[in-house]
Amino acid sequence: MGRVAQFRVAVLAGVASLVLASCAAQTTRQAVPSQLVAEAAIPGLAHARFWGDEVPANVLAFAQAHMPNAKVMASKLSGARGRPLVEYLAISGGAGDGAFAAGLLAGWSRKGDRPQFEVVTGVSAGALTAPFAYLGPEYDGRLQQIWTKYETDDLATPQVLAGLFGADAFADSSGLADLIAKYVDRKLLDRIAEEYHKGRVLLVGTTNLDAQRPVIWNMGEIASNQHPYALELFRQVILASASVPGAFPPVHIKVRAGDRVLEEMHVDGGPTRQVFVAPAQLSLKTFDRLYPRPPLRRIYIVKNGKLTPEYEAVPSNTLAISARSVFTLTKSQSIGDINRIYAMAQRDGAEFRLASIPPSFNIPSTQIFDPYYMKALFQEGYKLGREGDPWTSTPPEAGATLAAR
Repeated sequence: MGRVAQFRVAVLAGVASLVLASCAAQTTRQAVPSQLVAEAAIPGLAHARFWGDEVPANVLAFAQAHMPNAKVMASKLSGARGRPLVEYLAISGGAGDGAFAAGLLAGWSRKGDRPQFEVVTGVSAGALTAPFAYLGPEYDGRLQQIWTKYETDDLATPQVLAGLFGADAFADSSGLADLIAKYVDRKLLDRIAEEYHKGRVLLVGTTNLDAQRPVIWNMGEIASNQHPYALELFRQVILASASVPGAFPPVHIKVRAGDRVLEEMHVDGGPTRQVFVAPAQLSLKTFDRLYPRPPLRRIYIVKNGKLTPEYEAVPSNTLAISARSVFTLTKSQSIGDINRIYAMAQRDGAEFRLASIPPSFNIPSTQIFDPYYMKALFQEGYKLGREGDPWTSTPPEAGATLAAR
C-alpha cells in the first residue's frame, strides 16, 4: 500500500479511534449554542461571511451590505456586443493536486489571454491558491513555490498516539500554518483590499462543523479591515479551509453571540462543498440590475484532481475498503458540485468551462505532498495552460448524456 493510501487509512483509523475513545478527557470549548448560531458574528467584521447553503430574502440588499463595491465593478466592465463580461474562477480542493491549478494559471499567464476574474473562489487546496490567483500573474511565482517546494513533513507533524487517546487530529498543522503566514502578510492583504474596492470578489469556503453548514468568507472584506486581527483571521480561514477533519486539527474562530465571546469549529470546506461559485439556488441574473445592460457570464472551474475513474486493486480489509470508499465518495461529491454549477450556468445563460487533471497523467505520488509529483503536475498544468485548450464546455456526466442522445 502506498504512503497516500496509508495516510487515508490513518485518517479513517483516527476517526474510528476517536469514537472509541470518546470517554477520554476532552478539551473544553465554549461552543456557540444552537439557538445563537444564526446571530454569531466576527467582532468588528459583521459582513465577513455568510452561509453557503441559503439565499437571503433580499439578495440585492444583502450584496450591498456584504459586497458594497459590486456596483463600482459593474459600471466599469466592458465586453462583447456592448454587454459587460463577468468572469468567475472556482478552484477546488485536492491536497497535493493543488499544483495543477497553480501550473495551469502560470501557463495561462504565459499564453497571454488569462482574464482578470471578477469573482474568484477556493476550497481547501483551492483556498490556498485563490488569493494569488485573484491578484493575477505577478503572483504566479509564489504559487509555484507553494505547490512545488514543500513536502508532507514540512506541513504536518504526525501525532498518532495523541490522536488515539482523544486529541483532535492525527497530525499537527503548525507547519501548514507557518507556510500560510510566510506567504500571506499584511502587504498581500493590502493588495487584495485594493482590488476589493474596485468591486472584485474573493471568496473562500469552510465548513462550520458544529452547524454542519458551509460558510463562505468574503476575504476582501477581511483584508480591508486594518485591525491587527484581520490578518490573523484571514490566515485562520485559509488554514481552516485546508484542514481535513481527522488529519489536521480544526480551527477555532472567535465569534460574538449576544454578549458572549464563543468559539466556532471550522474545518475543510470539502465536507460541504468541494467547489462553489455561489449557493446553487441563487440566480446570477439577480444581479443584472447592477449593470447598465445584462452581462455575459463565463464560469471557469479548475478541478484539482481527475474526474475519470481510477482503477486500484483494493486489499480485502476493513481499513483499505473504508479508505477507498471515502476517496470515491469525495470524487463523486466533486462531480456533483460541478454538475450543480453547470446547472446554474445553464439556467442563468452563463458559459461553462471546466479543466481537470487529464487521465493520461500517470506519475505516482508517494505522499500527500510529494515534491516530485507536484513539480510534474505543475508542469502538466503549465503545458495545458500555455499550449493547449484545457477547457471542456460540459461536466463528464452531462457530456456522456449528450453523446448518448
